[in-house]
Amino acid sequence: MFIFSLNINLEVNETQTLITLGGYVDVVKYRYVYFVLWLIVYVLILCCNCTIIYIIWIHRNLHEPMYIFIAALSLNSLLFSTAIYPKLFMDVLSHRQSVSRATCMLQSFFFYTLGGSDFILLSAMAFDRYVSICKPLQYATTMSTTSVTIFLVLGWLLPACQMMVATVISAKQKLCHFTLAGIFCNNSIQRLYCVKPRILTVWSLFVLTNITFIPVLFILFTYIKILMVAYRSCREVRKKAAETCLPHLMVLISFSCLCGFDVIIARLDSDLSKTVRLIMSLQIVVYNPLFNPIIYGVKMKEIWKHIKRLLLCGTHHPISQKRCERSR
Repeated sequence: MFIFSLNINLEVNETQTLITLGGYVDVVKYRYVYFVLWLIVYVLILCCNCTIIYIIWIHRNLHEPMYIFIAALSLNSLLFSTAIYPKLFMDVLSHRQSVSRATCMLQSFFFYTLGGSDFILLSAMAFDRYVSICKPLQYATTMSTTSVTIFLVLGWLLPACQMMVATVISAKQKLCHFTLAGIFCNNSIQRLYCVKPRILTVWSLFVLTNITFIPVLFILFTYIKILMVAYRSCREVRKKAAETCLPHLMVLISFSCLCGFDVIIARLDSDLSKTVRLIMSLQIVVYNPLFNPIIYGVKMKEIWKHIKRLLLCGTHHPISQKRCERSR
């Protein structure tokens, strides 16, 4: 009984161990600069993504698979940012930048679960464009409500289950170091383990293949097929392919580069200066959540049309009000 209670206490103390976040540069000097800049970015992320979700939600002509997947990506960006930014606010305003191990593992779980979900949702969007352009007669039956629901469930459930296994394995590892060279928790936490188990390395590669490499290869394959069909088709098909596929490719390229940054930070941790590491970390948590809704809002013609109408109706100028009434 005594040994059992001692083991429980050791596990509890292990999860409550404080990990110092050592990735900040002159945080005491620039404390309020950090806070104001990150608050502005977080508010912009909330406003942009909520706008996209709201527009898709209220307009029935946008209740199509492509737009539903865009709304799901915006929801991911909201959840991702909420898992990162509030903790950043608390850290820069605190005298000590630290995090408990349990909180760190939870943040890392959401970080990679939502990242993997983005890749799967982008794959679903690529498949949707492939069916729409290459097999338009089969679109209604292939991309049914059931199919979209399955894609959404897999997009959120598959990465979550796989990352849950990785989190459980990580939770059982003993820490020998307590300073994380970053401002939030990602796979750099593995550098704090006394011994990195082989099973964690193997499982991480398995997860990386499932939720990153396979979706990217599938996306590239579908877009090659789309380009081949569009090249042989009429001008109208080429225009449709360019208008709907270009934003997805832009998001995929941007997101893949940011994921590459995350890998580089983890692998070259000791070779990067603190300033370079901070800049690369900030790009990961700023670009994708902020620029995705901007890309979709500007490049997707139907969404941009509703955004302009929303802005027009939000003004109090008489001419704008008359135009808004006519548009309705």
